Amino acid sequence: MIFTETELPGAYIIDVERMSDERGFFARSWCEDEFREHGILYPPLQANVSSNPQKGTLRGMHYQLPPHEETKLVRCTRGAVYDVIVDLREESPTYGQWLGVELTADSFRMLLVPERFAHGFLTLVDNSDVFYQVSAKYAPGAERGLRWNDPAIAIKWPFPPKLVSAKDSSHPDFQLLISQ
Repeated sequence: MIFTETELPGAYIIDVERMSDERGFFARSWCEDEFREHGILYPPLQANVSSNPQKGTLRGMHYQLPPHEETKLVRCTRGAVYDVIVDLREESPTYGQWLGVELTADSFRMLLVPERFAHGFLTLVDNSDVFYQVSAKYAPGAERGLRWNDPAIAIKWPFPPKLVSAKDSSHPDFQLLISQ
């Protein structure tokens, strides 16, 4: 695997190294030793899949409060998504900054989302599925969100979403989060 640290410290774009022959290819998509070599101590405890039939579906921006914060390894297994993260670590030099990465089923590219980051995505085509392994179990009482179109964060989505849940539309702005 090829690990590329992004401008948001601790967040990595991970590309698989393909071993190809006439049958196709083989690649490793998870190896504890390789993650550890990059200083990433990430034990996946749960795996989730999100199926999205409609282009323009937006999910996010989600995170969990301590002690239930989670690291996520995100991969698009069908279709294509614009995957976005926001750094919510108050002590970080990139606090409040965002990063967007296109993930496609064809590329097998993954995004490692550190703890204390908000995460969401916009489907770029119909029938897009996202698979993610997380380091903590879902804790409904610790679930929180950040508004996907908050002007203080100013995420540049590729196009306006067509479908956003009422729950995701009602998340608070970043300014409200930092004032608490």
